[in-house]
Amino acid sequence: MSLSAEDVAEVSRQLGRPARNIVEVSARCVCGRPTVVKTEPRLEDGTPFPTLYYLTQPAATAAVSTLEASGYMARIQDQLAVDEELSSNYLKAHESYVLERAEIAKVEEIEGISAGGMPTRIKCLHSLVAHSLAKGPGVNPVGDLALAELTWSPKECTCV
Repeated sequence: MSLSAEDVAEVSRQLGRPARNIVEVSARCVCGRPTVVKTEPRLEDGTPFPTLYYLTQPAATAAVSTLEASGYMARIQDQLAVDEELSSNYLKAHESYVLERAEIAKVEEIEGISAGGMPTRIKCLHSLVAHSLAKGPGVNPVGDLALAELTWSPKECTCV
C-alpha cells in the first residue's frame, strides 16, 4: 500500500502526536483513512521498535482496549496452551512477522522478537489485531479471533 503526506497527517491526528517512521499504510478504513500502519524497526533516534504493524484508528483501538479489559487475553492464553493447531499457527504468524520486519531492516536488539506476545503469549491485542488487518484472515489466528469479538468492524466507517 502507499503512503502520502495526507496519510501521515491523518495518522498524526489519530494518534494525537506526530507519526513516526511509517513505511506504509497497511490497512485502510472503508472510507480510505489509515487503520494500520507499518513502521520501521528502528526509530529515528535509534531506539529499536519491534512493532511492525501499529493500529491507529481510534474507534478500533478503543474496541481492542475494551476487549483486553474484559479478560479476553487470559481466555485466549488458556486456549493457546491446549490447542495445538492454534499454537502452531500462532508460531507461524510470529515467524512471518519477524521475517517481514527483517526485510525492512535487521535490528540486532530485537532479532527473533515479534509483537503482541508471539509466539507463546498473548500480551497486546492491538498489535495482533493490526497484524490481522494488515495481512488478512488466516495469517495471525489470535488477531483473527479478537477481530471476531470486537464491537468495531473494519467493514464500517467509524472515523471522526
